[in-house]
Amino acid sequence: MCFSATASFTAGGLLLVAGVAAQKLARAPAERFYAAIPLLFAIQQLTEGVVWISFGEATSGINGWATQLYSFFSHVLWPVYVPVAAWLLETDPPRRRLLAAVCAAGLAIGAYLLYSMVAYPIVARPTGGHVEYDSPHFYVALSMTLYLLATTVSLLLSTHPRVRFFGALALGSAVVAYALFARWFISVWCFFAAVLSISVLLQLMPRRSAAGVFRVP
Repeated sequence: MCFSATASFTAGGLLLVAGVAAQKLARAPAERFYAAIPLLFAIQQLTEGVVWISFGEATSGINGWATQLYSFFSHVLWPVYVPVAAWLLETDPPRRRLLAAVCAAGLAIGAYLLYSMVAYPIVARPTGGHVEYDSPHFYVALSMTLYLLATTVSLLLSTHPRVRFFGALALGSAVVAYALFARWFISVWCFFAAVLSISVLLQLMPRRSAAGVFRVP
């Protein structure tokens, strides 16, 4: 987690189990794409575990690679992947058009943050019992607005109540993480969002007792 290597590895292991279970419950390709979210978070949390245990001169190379991989998830993958997942699940034409616009915004901010990562490589350091990711880029307010639009509001725009629930949890956790852990926001919010992604599994579980959770074609 944001607080220790043990927490990161533990969260990663639990999310691997949840992600595999979600994949087994998913039926349509769109559901499998959405159900992969816990698996992707598992990889990210396991990567942060490596970041934690590789601080120091002897392992600085490993730390650098792990930091960049973790940051690729946090900065590039999620603002692109999440709105696409919501769009694929959506069956209502007006909502699909709206989500397509959000996908474009997510792709734009993901591309910009990828450029920033290449131009100014992110550095991780342990401070105050957390991992602080030094992520220099310009237009912070606009970047954060587009990022939250892609990663949380896209889910809130869904016509599926359980998807909106996940979006509400993600947005709420972002507010809490920023209010209490602004300096370590990247690490802390990613951990919160990772844990909350277990709700993806819960959204698919009723499939066993009810006909169709998402009703995707």
